[in-house]
Amino acid sequence: MILIKPELEFVYEAGGDLEPPREIGKVVDGTRRIIPIVGGGYVKGPKISGKLVGNSADWQLTRSDGVTVADAIYAIETDDGALIQIRNKGLRHGPPEVMDRLRRGEEVDPAEYYFRTVPEFIAPEGPYDWLNKSIFVCSGARYASGIKLWVWRVT
Repeated sequence: MILIKPELEFVYEAGGDLEPPREIGKVVDGTRRIIPIVGGGYVKGPKISGKLVGNSADWQLTRSDGVTVADAIYAIETDDGALIQIRNKGLRHGPPEVMDRLRRGEEVDPAEYYFRTVPEFIAPEGPYDWLNKSIFVCSGARYASGIKLWVWRVT
């Protein structure tokens, strides 16, 4: 049997500001809230750089087991003017006291919780078409009023 082990290739780091959460409240499948994403954040990496486009949001569900399911839709405007849509879905969880600190907006070391997502890109034809043809994984860190994401391509 041949075993092909995937490798990870670093693509970019992104950071941006977030507005305070807007609570929808308890619903049938958990507690929902919206985290608006403010424009002007950065994207820096060896294959892509630019800024985050505003008027976007992360639509979150916190399940009864304490796991937060992220479902963010946003865009990157590259330094050379391309617009790339991203849908980034994943999970964030940790010990209850750590997650409570995050919810209160306190600074928490990202090593204290799990925050992983799978971004899907919709890029136009041209130099960024490679984004449409691979699987990506992301680790993240949530701060009081911002976020950082590190994205890798699975090779």
